[in-house]
Amino acid sequence: MTDRPKYYDIRSEFWQTHFGMAVPWDDYLADSDPVHAGKWVAMQAALTSLSPESARRLSDHERHLKILFYSGVWCGDCVRQGPLLKQIADAAGSNVDLRFIDRDLSPELRDELRLLGAMRVPVVVFLSEDYHEVGRFGDRLHTVYRTKLEREQGAACSTGLVSPQADELNSERGEWVDIVERMLIMLRLAPPLRARYDD
Repeated sequence: MTDRPKYYDIRSEFWQTHFGMAVPWDDYLADSDPVHAGKWVAMQAALTSLSPESARRLSDHERHLKILFYSGVWCGDCVRQGPLLKQIADAAGSNVDLRFIDRDLSPELRDELRLLGAMRVPVVVFLSEDYHEVGRFGDRLHTVYRTKLEREQGAACSTGLVSPQADELNSERGEWVDIVERMLIMLRLAPPLRARYDD
């Protein structure tokens, strides 16, 4: 017999600690190397607006979603995905809290988020208001891996020097919209949160 509640995450304190160490977009870029941070800002400026349909899908879920973006400001994949997630989080409204944490800030987090045994970035962890893990995705989206395979690129991580084609970026953004919407719907339908909010 156990005294644990029906719904719990044994790592909720771990996630709460690391989310507390993470910072919002502006602070992350302000504390980063200006050359690298400039690439993020340039990518953000190059993004087209979200479609009204995508914006609609991200709004009015009435749940609090925390997004932890595990990053290296120098990483080309982070240069692509950070601005995309910032745009999506902004469209989702104040119930979504996106924060960034550098790969080298916590050895414990670095080990938790290894992929294929390697230290890879970005990895995105989605958390509930109780710091229960909802899901995680990394290091590249399906669209990016498919394109990489077709081009037979050899680099493990692009430099971010060559901007992606608009259709590639829109495909990546579409994948992220699907992922974030999925996380929001999962929270909206989660039995403990429905009980908490009586809805």
